[in-house]
Amino acid sequence: MDMKKRITLELRNRSPAEIAELVVDNSRSADGEVEGLTEEFTELEFLSMVNVGLSSLAKLPSLAKLRKLELSDNNLSGSLDALSLKCPNLTYLNLSGNKIKELSSVEALQNLKSLQSLDLFNCEITSLEDYRESVFELLPQVTYLDGFDQEDNEAPDSEADDEDEDGEDGVGPAGDYDEDDDEEEDEDGSEGGEDEEDYAEEEEEEAGAAQGQKRKRDVDDEGEDDDDDEDD
Repeated sequence: MDMKKRITLELRNRSPAEIAELVVDNSRSADGEVEGLTEEFTELEFLSMVNVGLSSLAKLPSLAKLRKLELSDNNLSGSLDALSLKCPNLTYLNLSGNKIKELSSVEALQNLKSLQSLDLFNCEITSLEDYRESVFELLPQVTYLDGFDQEDNEAPDSEADDEDEDGEDGVGPAGDYDEDDDEEEDEDGSEGGEDEEDYAEEEEEEAGAAQGQKRKRDVDDEGEDDDDDEDD
């Protein structure tokens, strides 16, 4: 399916100004240009054009609110000036799997002052000597390059973080609280059980001792009776 038709389908009878997220992955661009996307998409914040055959961004419209742009697995090469001019507020840019070879190609991204995460994985530029150090020096605003910061710490997954926070807020404390209660109950119960067992053992010992004393008295009484009979 060509990109223009795909965009029309994704609108689902809505106006472009109502769209905040647009995904047209694996559609086709006949001439390697962006097709069907216009400046009417004024509220667009996330755009994904993965594997659509792009070789140029010249026809990319101005998208002032765009924050996240996925352009992996295309044929982009050369300067990326169009991105800094038309998407000035990008915070995340994925260019992995393109034909970017030189540092000069990404130099234009210096104008993306809000850019925090840049992905150039599987581009030829990654084979350059001191690639990571050079890109971080060229783009000081970037925190994560190919998913890792300068100290090789992995970039957090925002969706996973949200799920973890929900889990901790909703389930974690309650689970910990219940577990502690159960442990306290178990300790109380075990202590009570031990006290009862000790008390029962003491009763058995006392009863046994009493029976032993009674038997001794009975034996003594029988012995006295026998002595009386002999005297008689």
